[in-house]
Amino acid sequence: MELELRINGIIKSLDVAPNESLMTVLRQEGYHSVKHGCETGECGACNVLVDGVPRPSCVMLAAQAGGCTLTTVESLGTARKLHPLQEAFIDTGAIQCGFCTPGMVLSAHALLKSNPDPSENEVRDALSGNLCRCTGYVKPVEAVLRAAAIMRGETVPPISSPGSAENFKPWDPGRSPLEHAEYGASNPDAGPPYKSPGSPTTGEDSSAQGGTATLVGARTSTDLSIVGKPERKVDAVKLVTGKPAFVDDIDLRDMLHARLLTSPHAHAIIRAIDVSEARALSGVHAVLTYKDVPRIPYTTAGQSWPEPGPHDQYCLDNRVRFVGDRVAAVAAETPEIAEQALGLIHVDYEVLPAVLDPRQSTDPNAPRIHPEPESYRIHDASRNVAAHLHAEIGDVERGFAESDLVVEREYIVPQVQQTPIENHIVITYWDEDDRLVVRTSTQVPYHVRRIIAPVIGLPPRRIRVVKPRIGGGFGVKQEVLLEDICAILTMATDRPVKLEFSRAEEFRSSRSRHPQILRMKTGVKRDGTIIANQMTLLANTGAYGTHALTVQSNTGSKTLPIYPCANIRFDAEIVYTNLPPAGAFRGYGVPQGFFALESHIDEVAKQLGMDALELRRKNWLKEGDENPLARALGEGKEGYAQIIESCGLPQCLQIVEEKLNWKEKRGKSGSGRFRRGVGVSLAMHGTAIPGLDMGGASIKLNDDGSFNVLVGATDIGTGSDTVIAQIAAEVLGVRMEDIIMHSSDTDFAPFDTGAYASSTTYISGGATKKAAEQVRMQILDVAGRMLRANPETLTINDRVITAPNGQTVTVSQVALDSLHVENQQQIMSTASWMSYNSPPPFAAQGAEVEVDTETGVVRVLKAISAVDAGRVVNPIMAEGQIEGGSTQALGYGVCEEMVYDQQGALLTTNLSDYRIFSAVDMPQMESYLVETHDPFGPFGVKAIAEIPIDGMAPAVANAVADALGVRVHQIPLTPERVLLAIYTQSQNAKQ
Repeated sequence: MELELRINGIIKSLDVAPNESLMTVLRQEGYHSVKHGCETGECGACNVLVDGVPRPSCVMLAAQAGGCTLTTVESLGTARKLHPLQEAFIDTGAIQCGFCTPGMVLSAHALLKSNPDPSENEVRDALSGNLCRCTGYVKPVEAVLRAAAIMRGETVPPISSPGSAENFKPWDPGRSPLEHAEYGASNPDAGPPYKSPGSPTTGEDSSAQGGTATLVGARTSTDLSIVGKPERKVDAVKLVTGKPAFVDDIDLRDMLHARLLTSPHAHAIIRAIDVSEARALSGVHAVLTYKDVPRIPYTTAGQSWPEPGPHDQYCLDNRVRFVGDRVAAVAAETPEIAEQALGLIHVDYEVLPAVLDPRQSTDPNAPRIHPEPESYRIHDASRNVAAHLHAEIGDVERGFAESDLVVEREYIVPQVQQTPIENHIVITYWDEDDRLVVRTSTQVPYHVRRIIAPVIGLPPRRIRVVKPRIGGGFGVKQEVLLEDICAILTMATDRPVKLEFSRAEEFRSSRSRHPQILRMKTGVKRDGTIIANQMTLLANTGAYGTHALTVQSNTGSKTLPIYPCANIRFDAEIVYTNLPPAGAFRGYGVPQGFFALESHIDEVAKQLGMDALELRRKNWLKEGDENPLARALGEGKEGYAQIIESCGLPQCLQIVEEKLNWKEKRGKSGSGRFRRGVGVSLAMHGTAIPGLDMGGASIKLNDDGSFNVLVGATDIGTGSDTVIAQIAAEVLGVRMEDIIMHSSDTDFAPFDTGAYASSTTYISGGATKKAAEQVRMQILDVAGRMLRANPETLTINDRVITAPNGQTVTVSQVALDSLHVENQQQIMSTASWMSYNSPPPFAAQGAEVEVDTETGVVRVLKAISAVDAGRVVNPIMAEGQIEGGSTQALGYGVCEEMVYDQQGALLTTNLSDYRIFSAVDMPQMESYLVETHDPFGPFGVKAIAEIPIDGMAPAVANAVADALGVRVHQIPLTPERVLLAIYTQSQNAKQ
């Protein structure tokens, strides 16, 4: 049917199908700001303005928009002239992955059109239809309020350095040095080759530095010019203007659309499969089953070689092990034909008994989930044990015997989903050199290439993996989920193929956090000294053992050491079940451990009659201590000894204690229907995997004094490209706009293990700093010859190299001289960096809650985080990491949980049934950066991306226990569980 649409002021006549959604039509027309996130109108990523009102275009037919005025974010502003809302989103750090940003900007735009002076609550309400998994909504709300003030003509204080217009100015290299001597410079930007002392800097814009975050602790970043400053994200403009930056934002000729047929049974053998009708369907180009692909065991865990976990998965198999497991794959001309073809595949299943409870997995009569002989690195397949861990220091049983009090409790943590707003998606195609290009939303491009190569039968040299922008990762995209099957479909059809999960498939068939049952046993003296500490856990890895070993090793190695004592024991058994597999999720096993440990510490304090903070202060890890489990557990193999060189725990806890009004509020919940309580949790994490994680960086100088910086590091919204650019600019003595970032392309970027283990700033930043220092030396060597000065006496600042006598030369002049004039050479360097040290970041997190004792509803009123992340490279982005991680942890503690029926089918497959926090759900959130200096990382940095998710759930649980006087040992703290605890308490009181 022919349809006339007015899009961004332009009338277009389009031929659309009656059942086509508005989102599909707009994306086909090149409006890439309209994103696919959910198909059910719940996430807001596909928002457009329909006659000025925000509407989810994924649930609106294109035909319904006939005669309406449609507005997408492409119409609001451009890189040369941004809308005030877009400027504000950039200034405040409201953009992380950027996938949800266009939809948020449109919702805010509609609000400010009707209400130019909104309150914070009105802004939150306007953004309530836009889900964001990255930011925690603090900075988007701040951005809207800031833009509103600007649009009203008010003056607002600067935050980040304003955007430079230099990228849009013409460039003239100027005259040669000989001509300069006679005629002077022809280009004021280039400046003269030599400058006498005291003369002014030639025509360069001086950008304001902007505001900086308040940093509390050992010292602040005042000795550096770019590191420590709230610089704008280097990719913010393209994200806020809706440029085609993500995997799906590409149009390839003759591209096919792939769909997966998945198992309706939790455990079954495929007795027969008939695909003849599907293959005969017009428009179908390939149908693949286990009969069509080689049977090669592999792991989907994107980890360094050799991957330490079980290799127990197959591209397609004749046995399915969970509801949602792969059965067949189809590639067709359209998504509709591919979906129709799935319905024409006839499968005869022999349904097998299933194991859905991890406590039953090791029963002698339990069905074996992995009986196949080809799989390897499974700890004990006959007992369904994927992996096992044991570490012990001292004599734990003797420690318990010597204790005055021994407290033992069990804690249960749920299976939760990472829920990136961008689902898994991959596009594969042959390039002009007959090499396979894999364009994918991944955190680990190099691991993807290495892992899929044997599965698809191509050597790595014939595979190029490209990671565009990622719409959220959080660990779930450290998994090789779709790349193999999509590649095989391209190889089978010789056509480009796109394969994308729906939201239901993202829940059902991707990965999640490992659910665990943890038992804590702690022995203490009457004065609170911990004598022995034991953690025993049973983890459910689901149908496959991806990350089974390493996640659970972190559960022990990064939690128990926070309270070092002479006797520590950690035991973990990780078992298979017929539920969807668990994998990597931000925090990587540590949130599970801290929920148990920090809940338990409160219980021990209560038994002792001791203040919970006093007990923590008495036993916590200090500078100079050795991490007692680092060597014993490591991560997938024996680790390395770690001495704590910096620790901001005392300052962190002091901040949280004061901001919570701990002494005034603790233990004073009242007796009415609504009761309030406060709770605290400590946390520590790691910074990269010592002796394993490695990253490379390559830097070259261009004619105009700019630098190409190539890194393998994967920016998944954390801002690592920006942080790395800041490190490079700091060392090279130039401005941020002089750094051109290139990352995450296996053909051009140096190797990097990828975005996981809180490693990017530390590892990739270390490589960048090392390469930049080598380039700086080369620049100074050339400048020394030009200035007739010893290179060691020269300094570089703001693009200008200065000799002791005051003579100067610019970086651009050095580039022109080295490339064109004398002793020509390309100034460039490549470096790599690996460390045997993993300096832990530390945090204290606190929560104030209100509990409705009649409904069981827990409302978090205040969430406070104080984090020691070493020297902070970019405080605004660091705050964003804290806010986003804490928000995910609030969901973990209060509302998020994957729920199954009795046959193992997932019930929570959309964003209504699986509820993540929205802007209106948020408590008052406060984030504090405690700056310390660690000697190992570049400029003293430590990790910050994961630690904010570690402690907030136990802080909330401790606050609920303070409010009610009774503890709930299982999260999330749903109304049902809270009411049950209240009822049990009342029944016990009557006895």
